[in-house]
Amino acid sequence: MNVVKLFDLTGKAALITGAGSGIGRTFAQALTDAGARVAIIDIAQERAEAVRDELVGTGKEAIAIAADVADPDAITEFVDETVSRFGRLDIAINNAGINLNSSAEETTLADWDTVFGLNVRAVFLACQAEAKHMFPQGYGKIINTASMASLIVPHPQKQVAYNASKGAVVTLTRTLAAEWADRGIRVNCMSPGIIRTPLIEQSPDLAPLVDEWLSMIPAGRLGDVEDLRGGVIYLASPASDYMTGHNLIIDGGQTLW
Repeated sequence: MNVVKLFDLTGKAALITGAGSGIGRTFAQALTDAGARVAIIDIAQERAEAVRDELVGTGKEAIAIAADVADPDAITEFVDETVSRFGRLDIAINNAGINLNSSAEETTLADWDTVFGLNVRAVFLACQAEAKHMFPQGYGKIINTASMASLIVPHPQKQVAYNASKGAVVTLTRTLAAEWADRGIRVNCMSPGIIRTPLIEQSPDLAPLVDEWLSMIPAGRLGDVEDLRGGVIYLASPASDYMTGHNLIIDGGQTLW
């Protein structure tokens, strides 16, 4: 097979959570560029519809679904709706997440539960719901968004719940990969480093940390969302059919130091 064909997603049906902005939006652009049909899942209906309209306006096939990914019933509903609209589900990217920065001694139980509820519990429930539709096909790609915080403790920001939750995402990914490999499901995750987004640039707490972060990144710059496009296409495409349980790190080398 021509190597370019290994990255072709023509006709594949995909869903992406947290796809109304930032990294999720970029994933949606990348998958539709490669030929996939994509369900844009976001808690904010206007954001989901804006990304859908943007993609449809360039000749791509996309639908918008507003859903609170932390709600177990909503997870079942958006997965089922995606399958109903597209007829199948080949690729699922569980990208929605949250970070509530606080020191360990000041982190409340409520904040801990909120972070783990979205970053871990919801990802597990989504994987379950997605796999149920993939099992009869004997094929599917599930991609979970983790973080370099699964490998190192980013600093100087303090984010104990986030760090712990992303470590859990990696272990969850590896466990599901081992259990489902013989049923044709490949489960991998991606761990981005610090990605330059409006959230960072406009945050009074995070913007002052950029210079310090840059000193820790061998590549000498923050990541851009565009830096993640190639990785997500690889994980979603036949090019990675023999890889499962892998944590793809895209961080400019920050976890090397």
